[in-house]
Amino acid sequence: MPYAIVLKCSNATAAPVLDLWREASGFETIPSMARLDYPPHLTFAIYEDVLQADIFAVAERVFGNMSAISIEFADIGHFLDEMLVLWARPADDRVLRQMHRAIHDDIDPALCHEHYRPNHWQPHCTIAMSIPAASAAQALEWAARKRSGFTVTFDAVDCISFPPVEIIKQVELLP
Repeated sequence: MPYAIVLKCSNATAAPVLDLWREASGFETIPSMARLDYPPHLTFAIYEDVLQADIFAVAERVFGNMSAISIEFADIGHFLDEMLVLWARPADDRVLRQMHRAIHDDIDPALCHEHYRPNHWQPHCTIAMSIPAASAAQALEWAARKRSGFTVTFDAVDCISFPPVEIIKQVELLP
């Protein structure tokens, strides 16, 4: 079962992301983000073969004395694999990249899923992750129209296992 370190928003500032989830779910057969039963988040790392204690220690070291972080999102990007994935793009990702680097300074990046390794990672907040090819063009047209910015305040870092998503350690960020 994989483990991940994620930055999450469990407050009212999540509303714009939740609205995008509802809108984008119309392009999916089954609403992927609602099915997670987990709040809006950014994933820093995914591991298969790392001790939970090591993940907990890194999360505590990197985020233990950190304040909640507000991230402005500028537009919607996408990844194309078997299914189209839509995601909110941070307007400025420098702070997120510093956090990401701090995690990988402690845990060998080679142990991380390849898409979450330094030089491969794209900071993003997923909006929909299972849009079939038949709906992809319409979904991309919708995404291109969603250029208005919004800000989300992320207030905790979770160490999770999935699927299903289970929080195994939480580090609350300072107000």
